[in-house]
Amino acid sequence: MKKQKEVQACARKTSIGGQALMEGIMMRGPKTYAMAVRNTKGEIVIEEAENKTAKRPAICRWPIIRGIFGYIDSMVLGYKCLMRSAEISGLEDLVEESPKKKKKREAAEAAKAAEAAAVTEETAEAGEQKPAEAAETPEAETPAATTSEDPKQTPAEEKTDKNAAEEEKKLPAWVWGVLSTVTVVLTVVLSLGLFMYLPSKLYALLAEHVGFLTGNGVAWDSLWKSVFEGVVKIGLIVGYMSLVSLMKDIRRTYMYHGAEHKTIFCYEAGLELTVENVRLQKRFHPRCGTSFLILMLLVSIFISFFIDPITVLIRGEVLPPILRTGLKLLLLPLIVGIGYELIKFAGRHDNWLTRVISAPGVLLQRLTVLEPTDDMIECAIAAVKRVIPEDNSDKW
Repeated sequence: MKKQKEVQACARKTSIGGQALMEGIMMRGPKTYAMAVRNTKGEIVIEEAENKTAKRPAICRWPIIRGIFGYIDSMVLGYKCLMRSAEISGLEDLVEESPKKKKKREAAEAAKAAEAAAVTEETAEAGEQKPAEAAETPEAETPAATTSEDPKQTPAEEKTDKNAAEEEKKLPAWVWGVLSTVTVVLTVVLSLGLFMYLPSKLYALLAEHVGFLTGNGVAWDSLWKSVFEGVVKIGLIVGYMSLVSLMKDIRRTYMYHGAEHKTIFCYEAGLELTVENVRLQKRFHPRCGTSFLILMLLVSIFISFFIDPITVLIRGEVLPPILRTGLKLLLLPLIVGIGYELIKFAGRHDNWLTRVISAPGVLLQRLTVLEPTDDMIECAIAAVKRVIPEDNSDKW
């Protein structure tokens, strides 16, 4: 254990990151990304593709700006891999397959049927060529089960009826598309309402009845408002994550999250990527998306502090809650960029300052990063091995 700690103390800081999926993990490296998901048979299915972010203009790698593009990339790629992992793990059974996939499946089934028919025909021809006396022996007699005229369905017919019944239970593809779109829109609206408008509105209502929140000058009033809104946002985040962690499927996703962290720690420590070595690593990582989320909330408190003084200077009065929400929405890219730089800094260094920066996120990771099982660690190892550059060009 002492030797392991010494190795971790001089660990390299890499640009490899990941995301927990449905029954799997996605790892993203500097050149490629890979997804390892267990299918319904318990087998690990690996899919990988090129990481196109490296081909962007140099301006996309500038401080602050790179955080904005990185956040968008993470959201788009994460959603894409999450949906794909749901298909591989079997959750797509509730959805009617697309015409393109149906055509491919029917072609594959027809090819298998033709192959089976060819084998049967060859077997029949071989049987006809046998000597007549051999055909008359008791061993060559056809079993009664194959010549029976029992009207019961054959296994193939029973399977066809079962598949037909399952098809009837599936939702049409267009219905699933409409539901997905509505879900995304409602999620965005709900997020904006809960995390931007609601805190501002609550403060406005509270300030009407609590005297010390107003009348102390623009700076102090703005400070109270920013802190109050930040605390409400953090409370909503913690409450939401605590509730969803009670769901069985979400808890398994959080366990895969733990496997992702442990595997990255193992790789950064320079240890061989084995289940035994990964199991011994820490769960909480300073570059976690959970830590990034908390950092964004803390940065938003700091940024929001300047809104009222500046608007009073320009307009002569503070903004109402609805306009304040709109302005904070416009400032979101700046908040994301600053949060990204902070978490990047915390990932590259290990000192008292970075530990302070990482502390809130590490505390919240106790809800979102759970201890994984060995089969989850195997998925994480399979994914991270696919994204490690051969030229060791993954350093920050």
